[in-house]
Amino acid sequence: MDSIDKLLAELKTEYDEPATPQQPPPPAKIFIQPSPKSSSSIDNLLAELKADFVEKEAAQELRKQQELEQERIQQEKLKAQQLEALQKQAKDWLKKLDPLSAEGLWFEKFAESYSSKLEAGIEYLQTNE
Repeated sequence: MDSIDKLLAELKTEYDEPATPQQPPPPAKIFIQPSPKSSSSIDNLLAELKADFVEKEAAQELRKQQELEQERIQQEKLKAQQLEALQKQAKDWLKKLDPLSAEGLWFEKFAESYSSKLEAGIEYLQTNE
């Protein structure tokens, strides 16, 4: 029994006179279980945010597609204008071309592989630019 008394005495001195100041215990972490109602609200909010994001992304993609389409249309208009200018230039060049000159005879041979002299003239002018 002597050892039990000794152990009790040690415990009593530890609690009565602490040798070192004890640090306060860390604050307890409080976990609050969200109510089903607030969880539902959060889910609804997240669903709305996701829907907004998807909608904005779709609108942005649509704008991008429209811009690309506008760019394609602009490129086609530019090509058409360039072709029109080349046709005018080729017509003027063909009017001035002497068919009996060396260039005129060469061009006659060159134009045989094209559907028209105008088409051949356009090709010739494009490659010589």
